[in-house]
Amino acid sequence: MSRAPILVLVALLAGAPLLYAGNAHAANEITCRMTFELHGWSAFYKKADGSGQVRCSNGQHMQVHLRSRGGGLSFGKSAINGVGRFSGIYDINEILGTYAVGEAHAGAASSAHGTVMTKGNVSLALSGTGKGWNLGVDFGKFTISR
Repeated sequence: MSRAPILVLVALLAGAPLLYAGNAHAANEITCRMTFELHGWSAFYKKADGSGQVRCSNGQHMQVHLRSRGGGLSFGKSAINGVGRFSGIYDINEILGTYAVGEAHAGAASSAHGTVMTKGNVSLALSGTGKGWNLGVDFGKFTISR
């Protein structure tokens, strides 16, 4: 009997726990949702601050402070109320930190806002409506802290 089929079988059996562990880790992913309000202005430099409440599918929850800083060809003033949805989360503490963001925006009187940002494997999609006026394209960072 040839040794090749036996070696293949041994390799498959040895790798089986790794496949199971990967699926178990994916099974522990939770969904987290954030309601927030954000107020800010921009004149080349963009600045916004706010607060939010995060609730996750495993029962964890946290009050957070939001801070957005950036720059570009951006002008305006706005106040936004919205919702954020996180992906790639296994524990609520993974939402904390600084996300990279780039966006284009335009609005007058009442406006809508939507953007997606990342921090490593964690993604955050924000959407909301608000009042104010804005026009521009900018890049920056969005920080979530306790």
